[in-house]
Amino acid sequence: MTLQRISALTARPLHSVASTRLMESQALSGVEPHSLMLRAAESVARLALALAPHAQDIWVACGPGNNGGDGLLAALWLQQAGKRVHVTRWPDDKPPPADTQQALQNVQQAGLAISTEVPPSWDLAIDALLGLGARTAPAGRMGDALAALCASPAPVLCVDVPTGLDADTGDWHGPAIHPAQTRHTLSLLTLKPGLFTRAGRDVAGTVWLDTLGIKVSEQDACAWLQGPTPLPRRWHDAHKGRFGDVAVLGGDVGMSGAALLAGTAALHAGAGRVMVHLLTHSEGLASPAALMLRPVDALSLGDNATVVAGCGGGDAIRAHLPRLLSKAARLVLDADALNAIAQDQGLLHFLQQRAQRQLHTVLTPHPLEAARLLESSTGEVQADRLASAQALATLTQSCVVLKGAGSVIARAQGLPHINPTGNARLSTAGSGDVLAGMIGARMAQGQTAWEAACGAVYAHGQRAEQGPQDSVLTADMLAC
Repeated sequence: MTLQRISALTARPLHSVASTRLMESQALSGVEPHSLMLRAAESVARLALALAPHAQDIWVACGPGNNGGDGLLAALWLQQAGKRVHVTRWPDDKPPPADTQQALQNVQQAGLAISTEVPPSWDLAIDALLGLGARTAPAGRMGDALAALCASPAPVLCVDVPTGLDADTGDWHGPAIHPAQTRHTLSLLTLKPGLFTRAGRDVAGTVWLDTLGIKVSEQDACAWLQGPTPLPRRWHDAHKGRFGDVAVLGGDVGMSGAALLAGTAALHAGAGRVMVHLLTHSEGLASPAALMLRPVDALSLGDNATVVAGCGGGDAIRAHLPRLLSKAARLVLDADALNAIAQDQGLLHFLQQRAQRQLHTVLTPHPLEAARLLESSTGEVQADRLASAQALATLTQSCVVLKGAGSVIARAQGLPHINPTGNARLSTAGSGDVLAGMIGARMAQGQTAWEAACGAVYAHGQRAEQGPQDSVLTADMLAC
């Protein structure tokens, strides 16, 4: 077996449904009939036994296709291991695929009963209802079974993809999941992007992979799961000038905290010096001692300038954008800077021209800000986060961080990345300002826009994973 738990420590290729189907078809032509399903079933059963060694009553919910066939054969393994196995299956109008037909015969020969009734209770459930190609949740009796499976606090192991989850986009069509339920997904042959973004982070739970002994081509990937991107080594004889200056421009009336958060985050992410240029009167304003508060007209845009713009910028940021877009060597655009560009085709043109002039730019929109730039809607952006981030990167000729569960980092050329770190503790006011400051600090220290975006998003998420997970994480804590 090649079973492995997917962690955030290694970058991994992600494959679309279409790509996985093609690889599966090619693999089936080169192996003995039924052998891939046997490998998959063994892997499911062994993982189930490892995850819940003390479980005695196991419900295996099988659908009509090959996903259900994997479940049927896994049920045989579990029965042979001495477990009490309750198998349910709901056939459809079509005859089952050849592999599933063989699995049914094996189950019948072994005397394992198949029911259409959900058991009264179970210690572990195996979701083998619908597999890779399903885009919606099942209806009828199978839909009722999925609802019962999701409503129980008992742990669930999903075969390949949780039933009701779009494997390409992470869109969830299933019912509400019991808050105490532990979930695992054994992805077969390839890792799918929908397991790691939008609802996939919650619905898939802990993700495992078994390539079933098949060599998976990285060239056919549609995206990558992001790994860590460390900062360059710091030598003992270094001084602050080697780690770059970051200028933060933002903080309109009533929003100075956003700019200060970005500046504080840039300091703690390693920038040599941080100047904060507030767009409103700053006399008497309390700020961290290491931050330098400067007037707006003191903002320098020399060859090595790294500017973080828009954090709490309000309407006042708009007047400064033509100069920033034209002259800043390295620029992070967040919040109100993005909204201003979305409303002004002239500013968008300035942004698009930056790449041709070898100027480096990172955009950090949340879904609504991305929708404004794309002249779309939040729903359309969220319906396919990978495609939306890629479209925005192409439109703006910039590196784009589409924030959210499983943040997507995209650029005009190359495959997008999905970030595997972070959790709901990041859902706090100012979290995005902190991220913008962290990206700016990395750019100031010499990383490219792409390296800085990938590395900062990963590190930002890691901070949310540290410390007691039942405690509140505020942005000022995140910045440090």
